Amino acid sequence: MINIQMVDLVSQYNRLKPEFDAAMDRCLSAAHYINGPQVGEFEDQLAGYLGVKHVIGCANGTDALQMSLMALGLKPGDEVIVPAFTYVATAEVIALLSLTPVMVDVYPDTFNIDIEQFERAITSKTKAVVPVHLFGQSADMEPILAMAKQHGIYVVEDNAQAIGAEYTFSDGRKARTGTMGDVGCLSFFPSKNLGCFGDGGAITTNDDALAPRIRMIANHGQSKKYYHSVIGVNSRLDTLQAAILSVKLGHLDQFCAARQKVAAGYDAAFKTVADLTPPTRAANTTHVFHQYTLKVAAGDRDRLKEHLEARSVPSMIYYPVPLYKQEAFKHYSLADFSLPVTEELSDQVLSLPIHTEMTAETQGHIIASVGSFYAEESAGLSV
Repeated sequence: MINIQMVDLVSQYNRLKPEFDAAMDRCLSAAHYINGPQVGEFEDQLAGYLGVKHVIGCANGTDALQMSLMALGLKPGDEVIVPAFTYVATAEVIALLSLTPVMVDVYPDTFNIDIEQFERAITSKTKAVVPVHLFGQSADMEPILAMAKQHGIYVVEDNAQAIGAEYTFSDGRKARTGTMGDVGCLSFFPSKNLGCFGDGGAITTNDDALAPRIRMIANHGQSKKYYHSVIGVNSRLDTLQAAILSVKLGHLDQFCAARQKVAAGYDAAFKTVADLTPPTRAANTTHVFHQYTLKVAAGDRDRLKEHLEARSVPSMIYYPVPLYKQEAFKHYSLADFSLPVTEELSDQVLSLPIHTEMTAETQGHIIASVGSFYAEESAGLSV
């Protein structure tokens, strides 16, 4: 029986084990576990890879979002526009800071924030927008940046799922996700394309004044020990995690290429299945496939998921409930508030296993399992 994982971190670890062992041994031998030299080294390496001036490591991607909004000086009641089809952390930190999350719809093909919806949601209270580069490809940043500049709105990129993706502007200029707005926020959760061995995150910015403020906030609001200039938090990227991330960063382009190869295999297999819609690649961005997410038509999503589980194929639903329907966020919108695309996607999306270690045998089993569902459907058999 093939042991199929959504993300095979064990095989990746075994393949890169000598590099991990050497990196960890260097940390353990020095016993400099907090703010060791590996943290600064990783920040510099990541800044070079992304082409951004400043990288500030932190404890996780949620902290990265929270500290970014704190650094921008937003006040309680200020509105922050966010897509409703995203992980809860994107909106959670907005509410946590007593800001007001204003949820808008997304495009039905790329799943990223709908530009017209964003523009219509802007009011005199709007102070920021958080475009999410969902599942591995960039939101359409050129019009977002233009509208933000026009209205004096900060842009905080949620880049938790798309590190390594590249956006192309209409003039041909290219930029990595997380480097185009005022700040970018990264998560290094283990299953991410660049993941550590626990929690980790980072903030990116080209703003020379904002970077030291973010670094202070991450360190209890201090730039000099025991002298606290602002209210801060305690959010550090551990030395061991930084060392692991430095190793993986050297392989990130290969990781992305491996995921893209798996995605291409799925595309070829499913392009003729009438009730499946493979993920769309926007013309102005590369896609690094943190998730491979299909749209399953005709109300078959949940039955397909059960069919796959019976054949030892895991799958995930990202995300089954729109944010504004979650109990925690109900008071931010009217009772009859509805975003039709978000609700349709919540009923249709299904993500299949995708990772850097996928073998042809494993992918073949997954594809065959999906195919058998539709073969049985067409034959009129129960599944």
